[in-house]
Amino acid sequence: MVIDDFAGCELEARRAAGLDRRIRWIDGAQDTWVTVDGRRALLLCSNNYLGLANHPAVREAAAKAAVDYGAGAGASRLISGSMRLHRELEEQLAAFKGTDAALLFNSGYHANVGTITTLVGNGDAVFSDELNHASIIDGCRLSGACIRIYQHNDVEHLDALLAGTVARRRLVVTESVFSMDGDRAPLTAICDLAERYNAMVMVDEAHATGVVGPEGRGVIAAEGLQHRVAVQMGTLGKALGTFGAFVAGSRAVTDWLLNTARSFVYTTALPPPVVAAAAAALRIARTDAERRQRLHDNAEYLRSAFEQLGLRVGARGTHILPVFISDSGHAVRISERLLSEGVFVQGIRPPTVPAGTARLRVTPMSTHKAEDLAFAVEAFSRVFAEEL
Repeated sequence: MVIDDFAGCELEARRAAGLDRRIRWIDGAQDTWVTVDGRRALLLCSNNYLGLANHPAVREAAAKAAVDYGAGAGASRLISGSMRLHRELEEQLAAFKGTDAALLFNSGYHANVGTITTLVGNGDAVFSDELNHASIIDGCRLSGACIRIYQHNDVEHLDALLAGTVARRRLVVTESVFSMDGDRAPLTAICDLAERYNAMVMVDEAHATGVVGPEGRGVIAAEGLQHRVAVQMGTLGKALGTFGAFVAGSRAVTDWLLNTARSFVYTTALPPPVVAAAAAALRIARTDAERRQRLHDNAEYLRSAFEQLGLRVGARGTHILPVFISDSGHAVRISERLLSEGVFVQGIRPPTVPAGTARLRVTPMSTHKAEDLAFAVEAFSRVFAEEL
């Protein structure tokens, strides 16, 4: 068939460039150690930062909800799918983020695309950091608004772009902790600019939710910006270990999204077991400060050890550690070598990251023990001694 010929040629080109992707098969739960393609390995590439995906209380909450409410929500919440569990979790999330209300979405991708396309459209302008996640990029493109890309975390460039627009509505959107670089956005400076130019601010806290700031409430809370950021997005599928996402803001904003965000209106609601599990995980994340601290301690241990090995690691301060390799094929080869040594960490390549910046994205969990991290450092030492 023509499509097979086309797909085959495209895939071969990706393989030649070191950009092809394939699924790794995991046996068992997401835990500190997993079985990957039949091989036992230390898991260092999961977003399950707090180790809650396999927490007994989270599993028990999901199991109980499955018995009490069933496996599925039945439909979109505007048809027949809205349950008390959804409302209760939204109330807990609003309190967590310090906002009037919150609205559940089925993923961070759903949340970002649905929110951006609702807030801006033709005649408007959206200002997006050049390293924003693909879901933000797609939301900007689908909105129909004029897109202005500012250089990564460059408030002077953002200032110039805002000054040069006459758009009806203006939206600045950024991640708070960037998923592939692990650095933080200058949110206070961005809010200052937005207020000067009468722009809205939307912040994606996917990789900060649960792990940064007081009670893990994110960078916005850490910098005291709850009343200056119009829209906060967070996910349930990373540090909270479950699935889904939410948007938090004023009641007017969430009601507007409920009425107009296509990725909410036209999607079956999150299953009851997922919602109950997320609520349990949120309670643990808010109250277990020691768990959050262990995550940051583990990340700092690995960062210091990698730097002593002479590796180039991204900016300090978060739990995401990019180890830069540059060449895509080389990153894949090192990832394979590490797996053969018993460490599972993925090579990240374009288009996920800019050309020439391929890397290993290392993400410890709070549940990793000292001996686990020592094992990883020894494996990195052996592999990089041969590969660099």
